[in-house]
Amino acid sequence: MEASLIRQYIEGYQEKGLRLFSTSSFQTHSIVLLHILSRIDRSIPIYFINTGFHFPETIVYRDQITELLGLNLIDLHSGTSKHLQKDAAGKLLFTSDPDFCCHLNKVQPLDNVLAEYDVWINGVRADQSAVRKQMKIEQPAPHGTLRFHPMLDWNSKMIWQYIKEHNIPRHPLEAQGYSSIGCEPCTRKFDAEMLEREGRWYGLQKTECGLHTELINK
Repeated sequence: MEASLIRQYIEGYQEKGLRLFSTSSFQTHSIVLLHILSRIDRSIPIYFINTGFHFPETIVYRDQITELLGLNLIDLHSGTSKHLQKDAAGKLLFTSDPDFCCHLNKVQPLDNVLAEYDVWINGVRADQSAVRKQMKIEQPAPHGTLRFHPMLDWNSKMIWQYIKEHNIPRHPLEAQGYSSIGCEPCTRKFDAEMLEREGRWYGLQKTECGLHTELINK
């Protein structure tokens, strides 16, 4: 979907009086949507799901991009404190139950946000995973919220071309060999045999944190 069409969708939602928000993980490939949104309406809230496990470089990059684009950033945290996020052996859940860890730190906090808005502007791309390939431009989510996926038909080549054209800074960890960057304990460096998201939860049968499997109505 071209930037001009994204604008038409967003302005159409706004004309209907719908409440909009977006989310971002502040990886390099996430920045294109933020750049487009900043040119349409900088007042749209951008939620960063702060799990408390991010690389320090991600937080620095988030702040850099927020200032550069003039974003209306909101830090979103889990309502479950870390000392309650441990298994029977006393280890943090990402070591033994990463699905539940993601649920507590990502899905549950954002589920509460969904109830406050009408449209969730989401930057998923169909080329990122089998789950995302099945998505549509607009899909219903819990609480009567609509998911809007304006980047669905973009691919990695288009992302990098846009970034180069607009001279947008990249996430600093990319230069160290990271591709898909999430929480530090569950992210490893990219190698030539991996698909884009296979550096996440490496060695597990897991490619999604739950935001795009639980917070969507099919």
